Amino acid sequence: MKLGRDKLDRLKFFLAVSSGFLLTLSFPKAGISWLAWFALVPLLVALRNLSLKNAFILGLCAGLAHYITLVYWLAYTMTTYGNLPFYVSVPILLLFSAYLAIYPAIFSMALTGLCPRPVFLVIIPPLVWVSLEYIRSFLFTGFPWELVGYTQFKVLNIIQISDITGVYGVSFCVVFANASIFLAYLYLTKKDWRKTPVQAKLAGGSLATFAFILGLVWLYGDHRIRSMHERILNSPSAKITVVQGNIDQAQKWDPAYQRSSTLKYIDLSRMAKKHSPDLVVWPETATPFYFMHNAQLSELVFKGIHEAGVDVLFGSPSLDFKDNKVEYYNSAYLIGPGGNIQGKYDKAHLVPFGEYIPFKKWLPFLGKMVENVGDFRPGKKGHTLHWKNYGIGIQICYEMIFPNLSRHMAENNAALLINITNDAWYGRTSAPYQHFSMAVLRAVENKRSLIRAANTGISGFIDPTGRIIAATPLFKDVVMTRRVPILQEMTVYTRFGDMFAMACLVISLIAAVSTCLYHRFRKY
Repeated sequence: MKLGRDKLDRLKFFLAVSSGFLLTLSFPKAGISWLAWFALVPLLVALRNLSLKNAFILGLCAGLAHYITLVYWLAYTMTTYGNLPFYVSVPILLLFSAYLAIYPAIFSMALTGLCPRPVFLVIIPPLVWVSLEYIRSFLFTGFPWELVGYTQFKVLNIIQISDITGVYGVSFCVVFANASIFLAYLYLTKKDWRKTPVQAKLAGGSLATFAFILGLVWLYGDHRIRSMHERILNSPSAKITVVQGNIDQAQKWDPAYQRSSTLKYIDLSRMAKKHSPDLVVWPETATPFYFMHNAQLSELVFKGIHEAGVDVLFGSPSLDFKDNKVEYYNSAYLIGPGGNIQGKYDKAHLVPFGEYIPFKKWLPFLGKMVENVGDFRPGKKGHTLHWKNYGIGIQICYEMIFPNLSRHMAENNAALLINITNDAWYGRTSAPYQHFSMAVLRAVENKRSLIRAANTGISGFIDPTGRIIAATPLFKDVVMTRRVPILQEMTVYTRFGDMFAMACLVISLIAAVSTCLYHRFRKY
């Protein structure tokens, strides 16, 4: 597919890269959320009348500009804590960003191939974009980090739609806005799309349709927020304390600091006793040893919990013996003040090359190439713990970025969602802010209160409407207690999951197959 004006020049590359930068600025740390509503427009302008190949190249450039600046912190983490030299970590960052950039590249190519006339630009862009976000959530173990919908995590009226569609519905609205603005641009500047001019009716109709959809989303959000506030007022509640120990990552796993690190969490928990919390939450691997397999330090934890006189949930590595083999887990323990273990959750979705080596069975040499990688086993997805009269769903670290994990827990009667994490790996980069923004959508999707305990921050409390009740600064010792509502509403999303995203994918595939068949038979 070639057109007369199919050429790449500096302006087109500039426009594509500009879209990538604008997308990054719409996410935390910059967090200029309104940029997302037109961030893709420069890329769409550059894609006019290009071949599939050149559209792919421009999309790849936009993706590289976006993801290198979005996940730049990977290089920092690998260099600072992975003991990789800078000249190794940077190429890894570039390779990973190149993989992620393939998605906007396919998006760009799809628009070129599936939109022969301007009218198709009304609906194809949001459908394809959501489809690709959904695929990214599970392909190669999945990495749905900062989907476009997360840019709106502070706009409560907009994100309430996620209790029906998941975060993908918010992404759909944002990309729909970009497509509508692009059509209006084509009409106002008298430019064509694939040699077809844009009529006033199409441009105006697209903007009107978007305004109508956004209005419905906004009204639905307003209704849900008001109805949820009434439910919150009439619901039971629990007083929860999060402890942010602020343990230096360089010291955390040093045997010389194991006792002092543990004592710090115990001492901070004692400070919360005056608030009479129902539950105290420590972060991921708050105990830097194998709990129940280090008698002295485990006894120290039991004694501290007994003195605090409250249930404590904390993260710890754990091990088990099966078939004369040792199996390791990244776990969370729920301990009562009497020393009884009330429940244990094992992290189900492990970090590849961080907590395990993928494809190790077939590629055993990878284990020798990558240092400081755990050899953890995954736990059971959707497993919840029983606490008092309620279920609690625990997500350890980046499990929070996978919508389906939290959904399964809510489906399994989790009345509270708790995220324990150690974001010290990321330093003062934008990663902790990005990670926290995604937790907001988990609360909204399932209409559950979400409690987050992070070693160095950001810890906090999020109510079922996505309102951030409180959040901690980075790298501060913090003991924070808040009362949170306990709700057990089964939202549409909790019941049916990613049906909206799957519908977008099915429609996109039908459009792609139909287009291929049309061009094939047209030759005859």
